This record gives sequence, C-alpha cells and structure tokens, in this order.
Amino acid sequence: MINSYNKTHSEFRLNGTHYAQEDLAELAYTFIKEGRKFEQDIGEFLLDWIDDTDFIIVHTSGSTGQPKAIKIKKQAMVNSAIATGNFFNLKPGSTALHGLPTQFIAGKMMMVRALVLGLKLDCIAPKSVLHFNHKKNYAFCAMVPLQLENSLNHINNIQHLIIGGAPVSERLKSDVQNLKTNIYETYGMTETVTHIAVKKLNSTPFSGQKRGEPYFKTLPNISISQDERDCLVIDAVQLSETKIITNDVVKLHAKDAFEWLGRYDNIINSGGVKLAPEQIEAKIQGKIQGRFFIASETHSTLGEQLILVLENKSNDIDSAVFSELEKFEKPKKIYNVITFIETKSGKINRKETLKTINP
Repeated sequence: MINSYNKTHSEFRLNGTHYAQEDLAELAYTFIKEGRKFEQDIGEFLLDWIDDTDFIIVHTSGSTGQPKAIKIKKQAMVNSAIATGNFFNLKPGSTALHGLPTQFIAGKMMMVRALVLGLKLDCIAPKSVLHFNHKKNYAFCAMVPLQLENSLNHINNIQHLIIGGAPVSERLKSDVQNLKTNIYETYGMTETVTHIAVKKLNSTPFSGQKRGEPYFKTLPNISISQDERDCLVIDAVQLSETKIITNDVVKLHAKDAFEWLGRYDNIINSGGVKLAPEQIEAKIQGKIQGRFFIASETHSTLGEQLILVLENKSNDIDSAVFSELEKFEKPKKIYNVITFIETKSGKINRKETLKTINP
C-alpha cells in the first residue's frame, strides 16, 4: 500500500501490464494519441495525477445543481483509496474491473485505488452494457445502477461490487438477493472523494440474512451529524479540511448509521405535508416502463401539488401503479416528455426537464 500520491505501488497492473511511476507519462500520451475516448480520458487523468500540483480539478455531475469545478487534494484521494481498500480487504495484486467514466470522481478513484493499493486493473469502455470477461475473477468493481441491471447474469465472478451515481430502485434491490456477489450501495459525492458510507444490498447464499442492510454505515474516521434542515453534515478530516454540509435529508439511527430520505431541494410541501419524491419513486419503481420522476407544480390551495413526469409519447398510465401509495403520495397530474434532459454524466436533470412541459 502506498500512502503518497507521488508513488505507484510495485504491484500495479493496467490491462495486464506493469507500469512504474516513471512509466505513467508515456502511458498517458499513448492513450491520448492512440486510444479510444475512454482511454483518452484515462490518459488525461494520469497526466493530472503526475503533474507538480497537489490537487486535481474535478467537475461535479450537475445532477443537483449547476456543474462546478472543485479542487480535490491528491492526498485526500489516496486516503479515500486506502479506506476503501481496508474496508473491502483489497490486497496488492487483487484484481479490479474499471467501467466508469474517468472524467468524473468515481472513475478517477478507480484509477487511484489501483495505483495506491497495487491492484491489477482491467479497463473497459464505460457503457450501460459492460463487456468484460465473465469467467475472470475480480475482487472489486464499481458500477452505476443501470450497469448492474444489465449485468445481473454476469457478475458471479465479482467478489465485491459497489453501486453509486444514482439511487438503487426497490426492484433492483430485489433482483440482487442471493447473488454470489457482495453488492453495496454507496453514499458519497465529489466533495467527499466518492463514498463515505456503504449499505449492503443483498443477502448472499449461506449468509443467514434474509435481505441486505437497512441503513448506510460510515467508513472508519467519518463523523456525521445533522443541521437544522435535517440534512447530513460530514466531518472527514482525511478527505476535507472543512465540514461538508449536504442537501441530503437523512434520519440518523446511530453515530455511524443513517437512512437517506431524499434531496432537500426536491422536498415538496403539499398542504403542509412534506414529501420526498425519491421515497415515492422507490415505491413505484419497476411498475412503470421507461424513466420517470416525481415533482411538483404550484397549486392555489395546497401551495404545491404532486405531479408525475414520464419519458414517453403519452401520459396514459394504469392507476394500479399507485396502489401502494398513500393518498397524499399519489400524483395529482401526469405529464409526459419525449426525451428527458440529462446532465453531462447521464443523470436526469429534473429542473431543466420540467421547463419543457407544456401544461
């Protein structure tokens, strides 16, 4: 294990080839000149990693506001990599699969983990359907929910799989039960240098569990609290010099465990009842074909009323979809949009999509 950003572990391998610290610049230039788009992104990251600065500029995804560029200390990235390695017992020579976009923090951290921990890393194109060797055993991999959904029949060769970038639907949680792979949903953001908490989603065979864990549990050396909005406050001195005040509404269950309820920016106050769209979406996930989200519009009496927005040519929908919802959780109106507006990282941009609705 390497605890400094200007060194590379002697066991580090990329696509089967060993590269020392002094080899990274040549590898980066080769990727940039001759590689495919995802390899060019890896090359650009490697040049940033080995330059003379002690930080990297990382762009947020823009899923919860305007995308912005922030400075992340390289040493904080090393500290995050070590914490992940310790949690998942990753050793020098452990195999890992990298299929995330390297221009964002999650993809960059897959590279840092390999460099610092001495992993044997296989890099593949970061598509919604990942193409990798289903017979090769991997100790560690990271995916977004859509990649996992498209890989359910091909991940038994992966020991530990972390999922992030978007909430995991109830249907997908159900689908991963009793898979051999240990699957964890992660909580984190660019500012926390990826995940600071994990939640095991599935009960693996012979584990004795009926289902995964109900709450996120923080990694070591992470302290959590709430502000006056009930939003999560993170104190992680090895990752950030200041406390990180989030817009994530949570319920604390222990000093190291919390339940994520939704984004403060998305909370809807309808007739005095506060509703978290993400909680309602989870209840109807899998019952609606295609993408959708819950939002609100102005109402003369309620202040705000709940609406459902479909990515579809029609707003027709079977009312049975809402059978498990409470009365105040059922949308008052249903709108359709042909194509949702997305952020650069492929997430739904709710705010901009709502502007395209014609009442």
